[in-house]
Amino acid sequence: MFEIAFIAGIYSYLIFALGILGILYKNIVISVTVIYFGLVLLYFLIAKKITIPSRFKLDKLSAFLFLLIIIQVLVNFIGVLGPEISFDSLWYHLTLPKLYLNGHSIFHIPGGLLYYSDMPKLAEMIYTGALSFGNETIAKLVHFSFSLLSLIAVFKISRKFLSQKLSLIAVLVFYSSLVVGWESISSYVDLSRTFFEILVFWGFLNWFETKKIKWLIASGIMLGFAITSKLVAVGSLPIFMALFAYQAYIKKEEILLTIKRFLIFIFFAFLVPLPWLIFSFINTGNPFYPYFSSIPVDSGQSFALPNLIFIFRDFYNLFLNLSDPISPLYLIFLPLIFIALRKADLRIKFLAVYTFLSLIIWYLTQEARGGRFILPYLPIFSILVAHAVEKMKDKKVQILIFTAIIIVALSSIFYRGLANKKFIPVLLGTESKTEFLSKNLNFFYGDFYDTDGYFQKHLKPSDKVLTFGFHNLYYVDFPFVDSSWVKKGDRFNYVATQNSPIPSRFSNWKQIYYNNLTKVGLYSKGGKTWAY
Repeated sequence: MFEIAFIAGIYSYLIFALGILGILYKNIVISVTVIYFGLVLLYFLIAKKITIPSRFKLDKLSAFLFLLIIIQVLVNFIGVLGPEISFDSLWYHLTLPKLYLNGHSIFHIPGGLLYYSDMPKLAEMIYTGALSFGNETIAKLVHFSFSLLSLIAVFKISRKFLSQKLSLIAVLVFYSSLVVGWESISSYVDLSRTFFEILVFWGFLNWFETKKIKWLIASGIMLGFAITSKLVAVGSLPIFMALFAYQAYIKKEEILLTIKRFLIFIFFAFLVPLPWLIFSFINTGNPFYPYFSSIPVDSGQSFALPNLIFIFRDFYNLFLNLSDPISPLYLIFLPLIFIALRKADLRIKFLAVYTFLSLIIWYLTQEARGGRFILPYLPIFSILVAHAVEKMKDKKVQILIFTAIIIVALSSIFYRGLANKKFIPVLLGTESKTEFLSKNLNFFYGDFYDTDGYFQKHLKPSDKVLTFGFHNLYYVDFPFVDSSWVKKGDRFNYVATQNSPIPSRFSNWKQIYYNNLTKVGLYSKGGKTWAY
């Protein structure tokens, strides 16, 4: 698992390097990708890392649990193969890689629309490679792959504490969360962060057990990859600071030794995203841009003192009432987890401290943003749930618990199956991509697609369109410059608006096209080219 993480991280920085050097051409990206993964394959062959796994023996219940996991994987895979319709993917997760490829470099994009252009983007760099080989489906497959890697990592960590059957329960509990199913079919980045966050804890646990410095360094690097995937992963630092202090208290170690170890950990955690932070600082004067700037990122919430009056309501919403919900099993098992901790060994208590601290960090910093921001911490929470199952000795209680887990899993399969059903006609070829996107994109909120093919038929590669009111620009396949980053001297011969009137300075331009579905209008000034 750690080797796979390093492979992904290094590849991301290879693409970043091509972009910084200004040679981000598709043929170069493809060549570098083929050579890189060819060398990786050669390494695995020489090192004999590729082996045929031993037979996976399962009892009847374990086989049933494994079958439920496989069915969920297949249901999610249907959505992966369909066109991308997720908001943030069309806003910046895919749009930025597409713009970088079109511009053959990685560059700062000013303005109030694509202000994430300077943030660390480990997953988006991999998506840049994916888009070089094809369309958004390959990028979705990349994110889906991180979900599968996360499942394997959860199972492997669980096996440190639990039987095979209970480890499968941990995997099933995690994968039954609706937020995991939804994220699995998108080209977001939360599952890549989740994979790295699992490895952060795994590496820390290995270090705690062996005290080998290599595991401390590996854990720090994994957190660096998590931060490079999503900058808010910096919130994991206080969690591990507390874990270092907790293990020092248990082992009665010197404070200076603990501080030294934590500084090693934090050094590597920030060393990994450092190139991106330097890139951001050079372009904006702020290494963490757009945070700590005038831009209200995610409604402006960064830190909020808890209101004790509403704390129970907030945590009720976390477990049961989010727009991107997690599994209700976490709330159901919470009291059982506390009971099971009374006789738990120190390693399980580490899992508990990590989980409870993650809930606190989420509540203080990310509560308003939804379930996907607690997602990276759910794998360890899921192992705690499985551990609680193990400690329930009463047969009737065990039957009730297994029934609840299976009902939630079947409900997740049913719900995600209904959600992904809309992709089936496209996959079967009975509905075109254009027809699908015409029905499923939200044009009122800034999605765009050339539903009637007008732009494809009438605009030439030498044309350029100045766009106003557009928000999610991934499916824009004509040369354009957006009003949010247009600068003096930029030349264009068309103006396009979406859900907005044409600015007064272009009021004498003639409307030559309007689409009632997408609410897009196109204007021209007799075909003349103008400078902004």
